Amino acid sequence: MKHLIPALLALTLFISCAKNKKAENTDSPVDNIAKNEQQIKDYVAKNKLDAHRTESGLYYVINEPGTGVQPTTSSNVTVAYKGSFTDGKVFDESSAGISFGLDQVIKGWTEGIPYFKTGGTGILLVPAHLGYGDNDYSSIPGGSVLIFDIKLISVN
Repeated sequence: MKHLIPALLALTLFISCAKNKKAENTDSPVDNIAKNEQQIKDYVAKNKLDAHRTESGLYYVINEPGTGVQPTTSSNVTVAYKGSFTDGKVFDESSAGISFGLDQVIKGWTEGIPYFKTGGTGILLVPAHLGYGDNDYSSIPGGSVLIFDIKLISVN
């Protein structure tokens, strides 16, 4: 019994320290929503953009509104685009255009493309929660703000 109490005390201390060590080593989640919001505001200011913010946190800039058909969130569209990060590094582009359903892409595109009519051009500034989230996706690091220069070629 004399040795049992110190052993229990040591075991309790060990478990307590192990739990604290685990909490210290666990990457606490970064508030990417607030971080991305600031990154987008800084990008907008630096590039002197006339950006509009939606309730979801998406920012968009209309350079040319277009004159044709305006898509809905379930339309199939053809879009030419260049995707980059806030530092200007391009991660993807399609100058000839690609076709897809707006219900099959990231939320930022589903929400943002319908602000344009056919022939319209502009920029979508997509925070991570409307893009690929907090996890890495292909060459896109988790938590990244995505900048898309877009041209709505057609609503199919």
